[in-house]
Order: sequence, then C-alpha cells, then structure tokens
Amino acid sequence: MALFMDVHNLGEVSLGDVEKAHAADLEKQDEHGVHYLRYWVDEKNGKVFCLVDAPDAEAANTVHREAHGLVADEIYPVAEGS
Repeated sequence: MALFMDVHNLGEVSLGDVEKAHAADLEKQDEHGVHYLRYWVDEKNGKVFCLVDAPDAEAANTVHREAHGLVADEIYPVAEGS
C-alpha cells in the first residue's frame, strides 16, 4: 500500500457535499483494497484534497468513479512526515 493525495478542481463545492461523497467512498473502498483517510475542502477555490492509502493511484480513482463519479484531476504519491 502507498499514500496518495488527490486533487479535485470542482469550481463550486460545499463541505456538506464532500461529506456525502466521502461517505460513499467509504462504502466502496474495501472492494478495491483502498482506505480513504482524510479530506480537506477549499470552498472558496472549489478544491478538494483527499489522502488515501491504496495499492496504486488507479485503485483510488476507481473508488471515486464508482462511488460518486468525481474522479481526481491530479493524484500524487506522498510520504507522511511530522
């Protein structure tokens, strides 16, 4: 497993909508060996950032696609620091 940060450029976004999408991700994630850990929302700039532990970037995007259709615009492998 590896950590990825994905970025969604949505234009308009609300925290409530992202909460619902995240809940849908949690329902689908086990089917693909993925674990969505956290998310951040920038309502002003229409961006969402998701931290995910996944076998690969495609598995992470597959969960988004199947859960709600909002796939990431960018996905970066990341390492956690303190």
